[in-house]
Amino acid sequence: MKKGIQILSCAVALIAAFSFTLNNPSTTGLSPNFKMAKVGTNVGDLAPELDMATLDGKTMKLSDMRGKIVLIDFWASWCGPCRKENPNVVQAYNKYKKAKFKTAEGFDILSVSLDSNKEAWEKAVKKDNLTWDGHISDLKSWNSEAAAIYGVRSIPFSFLVDENGIIVAKALRGLQLHMEIDKHVKKL
Repeated sequence: MKKGIQILSCAVALIAAFSFTLNNPSTTGLSPNFKMAKVGTNVGDLAPELDMATLDGKTMKLSDMRGKIVLIDFWASWCGPCRKENPNVVQAYNKYKKAKFKTAEGFDILSVSLDSNKEAWEKAVKKDNLTWDGHISDLKSWNSEAAAIYGVRSIPFSFLVDENGIIVAKALRGLQLHMEIDKHVKKL
């Protein structure tokens, strides 16, 4: 009987310690702002993983960008409003790529193209001066797996993700994009 109580006491202590570790970011190496989040596309959710081909045929994952503030930007070469928004996205990239952030290691963009034509996609990236490395697509247009996972029904559409992969804002365009990123900047 005593042995059974000792085993039960040890089990309860282990569960309590494990629970403390999971719920205490400082013990996991995560930012103090990190909370256990469900995977989803709402603000406060852990952004769903994206794992797609780049323009040069390599694979790129959203999770590879952890530690940085990341703008996930859904767009396409054939989308007029997207092409009109691209100069603002380029301006944000140039403004924040060397900024110092409160808790993140930097800023980057993951552009998710809803193109079906690789040549048109590549030409638009060059013409619009989208100089960052993060360009991905499955070339399935509106049947894109990424668009389905993120519930994207119109473009341009964006998600701002913090260093832990948590969505902190979405549907950002124009000045609103800069204002949301500014909230995370220590100094420019």
